[in-house]
Amino acid sequence: MASPEGGHGRGEGRADREKYARLLGHAGRATVAVCPPPGAGVHPAQLWGSGVFVAPGWVLTCAHVLAAGDGRRRPTGPGGEVGVEFDGRVVAARLEYDLSRPAPVGPSGEDAGQEADDAGPGAEPGPRVDLALLRLLDPGVVHPCAWLSDQPAALLEDAFIFRGHDRSAVDPFIAVRFGARDARGLQFGSDVRVTPGASGGPLLDCDRGEVVGIVKGSHREDLVGLAVPVTELRRLAPHHLVPGAAGLGEDPYHALMCGHDRWHWAGQDLGGSGEPTWFDAQHAIMSGRGRLWGVQERLQALDLLASLPAPRDPLVVGAAVAEALGRADPAGRTGRAGPWTLRTWRDGHGALYQGSDPYTELCAFVHYLRIVAQRTADEARGAPGDEGAGARAAAERLAQFVTAKAVVLLPRDRERIGPVRRRPDAVLVEFEPLHYDDAGGRQLFNWSVSEGYGKGQWQRVEVQEAHEGMTFEQARDQVLQRLGPRLLRADDAAGGVRVRLEVAVPEDRWHTPADRWRVPASTRRAARLRPLGPARAVVLRDQGRRQEVDPAWLRRWEGLVAAGRLTALRVPAGARASASGLSRLLEEAAEGAVPAMCRSVVEGVGQEAVGWTLDTGHPVALWVAEGHGARDCDRVCDEFHREVRQLLGAPKAVAEIPELVRELRAKAAEGGASWARDLVLLYDDPGNPIPQLFARGAQLSPP
Repeated sequence: MASPEGGHGRGEGRADREKYARLLGHAGRATVAVCPPPGAGVHPAQLWGSGVFVAPGWVLTCAHVLAAGDGRRRPTGPGGEVGVEFDGRVVAARLEYDLSRPAPVGPSGEDAGQEADDAGPGAEPGPRVDLALLRLLDPGVVHPCAWLSDQPAALLEDAFIFRGHDRSAVDPFIAVRFGARDARGLQFGSDVRVTPGASGGPLLDCDRGEVVGIVKGSHREDLVGLAVPVTELRRLAPHHLVPGAAGLGEDPYHALMCGHDRWHWAGQDLGGSGEPTWFDAQHAIMSGRGRLWGVQERLQALDLLASLPAPRDPLVVGAAVAEALGRADPAGRTGRAGPWTLRTWRDGHGALYQGSDPYTELCAFVHYLRIVAQRTADEARGAPGDEGAGARAAAERLAQFVTAKAVVLLPRDRERIGPVRRRPDAVLVEFEPLHYDDAGGRQLFNWSVSEGYGKGQWQRVEVQEAHEGMTFEQARDQVLQRLGPRLLRADDAAGGVRVRLEVAVPEDRWHTPADRWRVPASTRRAARLRPLGPARAVVLRDQGRRQEVDPAWLRRWEGLVAAGRLTALRVPAGARASASGLSRLLEEAAEGAVPAMCRSVVEGVGQEAVGWTLDTGHPVALWVAEGHGARDCDRVCDEFHREVRQLLGAPKAVAEIPELVRELRAKAAEGGASWARDLVLLYDDPGNPIPQLFARGAQLSPP
């Protein structure tokens, strides 16, 4: 490419300018001069170096720009102010982040920069980076922002470097003839010497319409320069914050790039000024290239990603990219795609440009965003307060965007992308009573297995639905043949956490000891069997309570949640009590009361007690699978109720009860807490009701 000052000829240079005129104009307006602060008594034309606006109030430059030729820090104002000149004026700014600062030294005296965990979130081993971030002191200053690339630069064909504006007649930009990345950064060549003061200015890839580097310096003899790739900003970490600066919080890189992406999307406001934007320039350059995932889709997608919480772990980003591309994780255990760390959802978006055909590329982006939306929704599922609600709403907006973009895909690709692996928090086994057979009057059942995602969202993953049905024992045995692998897959999808098993049974099966069911410990053909209860929370649910939540059920649950302390309610009330008075006892129970029964729930008073417990809305109760019959209670019963009182005095919230019971079952399996060996926990949260009966054709929530 020709330089505007010579090279391949002035005619070619003018053609290049005209082709990219709008883009060059935006880049020039976003480029600043870094100079002495206003009021320092120094002429603003004294240029220290250059910089570029990257987010509202933030300037990206090179760290060495703030040092004089002898290595000493430049003279600044009383509060460390420096000057930023643009649009014919100088405003005050302050150095906030210096990426050339060493990582903190650990307790052993070693440089923590060698260990990312010691250096804070996002810190990476490797050389220090010649980048710095300046913050404007006046938050009311209005200015443009350049577009920073979300993907690494490799080769440059059409590119310019920019220099901060001073009052000289020097052209603020120079054309680049070639450019390529090596271990030192982005090397580029021009037909003229890079003008002094260009350090810290942007390197613009015109073919993509993006800033891909920050100019670091040049060789005086061979007209070759060096730029720091903007992907090096991913190393930005809290330890780069200079003393006394306010900063951007615990994850400065995520916060900075979210500000960048939101600013560019906000510039497309149809009710705004209507002035041409950086997006308009990109669109003009890239239109006609046949891209199905163009600059408009990218602009909106990155704005939606900016509304999400930061990924809980950078490795999650690499895994999502690998899944979207249908290949082994390119990040491995290092969280990297190639040599560039993927830290945010934005970085993952940039890693999807693989040079594929337009349709394959579109599939990858739609699939990736679908994964991100679902994983964010799963992470925020139980998060309390406004922050959790905001994350769930942002994930839903992204999911709607994905749905709109997926309509152009072929059915087979929509099907492949649709069932993104969600993060379940429960597996539900349900036994549906059908009818009694003609021979012997035995009740017959069908069964189903569902994965649960909270708030009544269930996805049926296995079902046995036949008109003739089978006995409960046959249904249970069929379930157990399949349940072990199903639970292991759910655990894996949940990040290795053992999800809760919920078992919904009809009225005459309340004594079902599901915690003692034995399933394979692995997917190996000869895997050992082990009981479920000691290893994972197992709870019973009432098969008669479903999506239409009874007011008494909801009121009782809210009472348990609000209660300062849970209390045990002995049902029946005394050692010689009968069925009379059960309804009144349970109706008049205080908030925070949890019914506890030592009698058999198969028949008689015990069965009546469970029935009235459910009819009066109680969502949590405890009983023993093999309680005693018609005889009066004895000392064993008294011990049981004493232990239940102690158990219910431990949790700070009702949601802790399933795990506390699991711990008791684990102790009982090892020979302790013998009273809990047959313990059954009814845990029926109306905020997460079981689905409608599948025999009625109910549609379950999609994945």
